[in-house]
Amino acid sequence: MHKSRLAGFIIDCKDADLPAAAEFWGAALGMKLHGFNGEEGENYIRLMDEDRGLHIETQRVTHESRVHLDIETDDIEAEAARLEKLGAKKVRKFPRWWVMEAPTGHRFCVVQAKAADFDGKANRWEQDTGPPLSRG
Repeated sequence: MHKSRLAGFIIDCKDADLPAAAEFWGAALGMKLHGFNGEEGENYIRLMDEDRGLHIETQRVTHESRVHLDIETDDIEAEAARLEKLGAKKVRKFPRWWVMEAPTGHRFCVVQAKAADFDGKANRWEQDTGPPLSRG
């Protein structure tokens, strides 16, 4: 058994001035910015949304600009396998996540769960496909 759920949305910004991109999206969406430390801070800036609980980040990338979603899970390999059975393809493995592609061509990532409310709000999967057995 493993759990997963939508973690949030990542705004991929090709070769962009990341602070300027984050400023634009923060102003456009009415969200405050929260930088990260170290190497993460060079490539990601979070847009804070306390009211709706959305996790949104701007990310510096080398591929074309787009928006992708992250699915967070307590078992990255089990979730990637479940999604493959639904028709997704593994694209690239990183040390802490999988980049995958939906049958529609949309890219998304399967990442390790970090949210404090993950256990209580995630879908619980005892099968590889189909609707979740329960939440939490």
